[in-house]
Amino acid sequence: LSEILGFYGLAYWYAEQVTILGLGPIWQSDNIKAKERAAGQLEAGGVMAFALSEREHGADIYNTDLILTPAGADDEEGVVFRASGEKYYIGNGNVAGMVSVFSRRADVDGADGYVWFVADSAHPSYHLIGNVVHGQMYVSNFRLDDYPVREEDILCTGPDAFSVALNTVNVGKFNLCTASIGMCEHAFYEAINHANNRILYGNPVTDFPHVRASFVEAYVRLAAMKLFSDRAIDYFRSASLDDRRYLLFNPVTKSKVTSEGEKVVVLLWDVLAAKGFERNTYFAEVARLIGALPRLEGTVHVNVAQILKFMPNYLFSPAEYPEIGTRDDAADDVFFWAQGPARGASKVQFADWTAPYERCAHIPNVARFYEQARALRELLVTAAPDAEQQKDLDFMLVVGHLFTLVVYGQLILEQAELLGVADDLVDQIFDVQVRDFSGYAVTLHGKSGSTAAQQEWAVAAVRKPVTDTER
Repeated sequence: LSEILGFYGLAYWYAEQVTILGLGPIWQSDNIKAKERAAGQLEAGGVMAFALSEREHGADIYNTDLILTPAGADDEEGVVFRASGEKYYIGNGNVAGMVSVFSRRADVDGADGYVWFVADSAHPSYHLIGNVVHGQMYVSNFRLDDYPVREEDILCTGPDAFSVALNTVNVGKFNLCTASIGMCEHAFYEAINHANNRILYGNPVTDFPHVRASFVEAYVRLAAMKLFSDRAIDYFRSASLDDRRYLLFNPVTKSKVTSEGEKVVVLLWDVLAAKGFERNTYFAEVARLIGALPRLEGTVHVNVAQILKFMPNYLFSPAEYPEIGTRDDAADDVFFWAQGPARGASKVQFADWTAPYERCAHIPNVARFYEQARALRELLVTAAPDAEQQKDLDFMLVVGHLFTLVVYGQLILEQAELLGVADDLVDQIFDVQVRDFSGYAVTLHGKSGSTAAQQEWAVAAVRKPVTDTER
C-alpha cells in the first residue's frame, strides 16, 4: 500500500506512515481501552500522530521537555498527571484523534521517568501552533498546557517506554523505502514516455547513447531497491527474539534504499532537463520531495552508524538459521509489537553471507563484486580502523557505506533467486554495485586520516565492471 501511495503522491503516503507510527506505542502497550479506541477511530477513517521529536532535542530521544507533573489534591477526579511542553515536526498533529506523546515525569529521574500517553488534538489544552513545512502534508508544532492525563491515557512507562520509542521507529519507518520506490516508478514512467516521444535531430531522445545509459542505470538501481526491500520484509515478518537480523536490514532500507531513490531521480532528471520543473508533471513533485525520505529518519548517517554495529558478527561470526521463505501470507505478526528491550544489536548474528554470492558467482559482475566484498573483510583483518579512527564518524561512515553494499547485495541475490530474475538483470545491477564500491574505496583513500595500509587497500579494491558488449 505504501508503494502505491508513494506512486501517486508523498502526501498520501505521509498520512498513512505517521498513522502507523502513532499506533506503535498503542499496539505495544497493555492498555486494552486505548487499543479499542484506536480501532474505532481507524474504522471511522481517522489518523494518528507520533509525538516523539522536539525542536531543541531533535533525534536525541533520551531528552524530552514534555513534562508530566503529578496531579494535585484539588485536581479533577481521574486526572493523574498534568502535561506541559512542546512537540515539533509531528505529522497529522492537526487532526489526529489519538496523539501518542513521549514524556517524562517531573518527580522521577532517569529512564524510570519516561511515559507514553495519548492526547486528543481537539482538547482545549492541546494548542496547535502551526505547520512547519510548505505543502499538503501537515507536519505540526503543538503545545500542551496543563493537559489532563488520566490512567486510561497512559500506554507504558519507564525503560519499556524508551524501548517502545525505538521499536516503533523500527516498524513505522520501514516503509520509507517503499515510498521511495513508488515515487521513482512513477517518475521513471513519466521520464521514459516523454523522452521516447521527444524527437531531436530526427531521432527519439531515447536513441542517444547517454540517455540510454541513464535509463539503464536508473532502471537497475530501481530494480535493486525493490529486490532488497521485498527480501527485507521476509526477514522482518519472520523475526523473533532468537532472530533479530531485521535490526540490520531495516536501517539499510531506511538509508540505502531511499538514497538510491535520490540517485534514480537525478539520472532521470538529466534526461528530462527543464521538463522536470514543469508543474503539470508528477516528476516536479518527486524531484522536490525524494530527498525527504532518507532524511525523515534523522539522517542517513544515523542509520549507517547503526549498521556498523553489526559488521563484526555479519562478516566474521556466522550462525545457523532456518531458511526464510517469501512472506506474503496473511498472518498476525505479533513480534512487531513485542520486540523486547531495544539493546543488544552488537550480539545479533547472521547466516553465512557468502552463500548467495557463491551460488551466483557464475554471473560475471556478481563474481567481481564478491572479490571486493572479500577484500573488505581482509581490510578489517589487516588494516582495521584504529581506536582514533573509530571515534571519527566521518571516516567510519565510508567504511559503513562499503559494508552496506555487501549487505545490500546479499538480499538482492536472495530475492533474485526466489523470483527467478534473469541473470542479465542481476549482472547489470552488480555492474552498479562494483562501481559504487570502487567509488567509496577511492573516498576512503582520500580521507585525511587513512593510513598507508588503508590507502594501499583502497587502490587495490577498485574494480572495473565486466562489460557485456552485446547487452
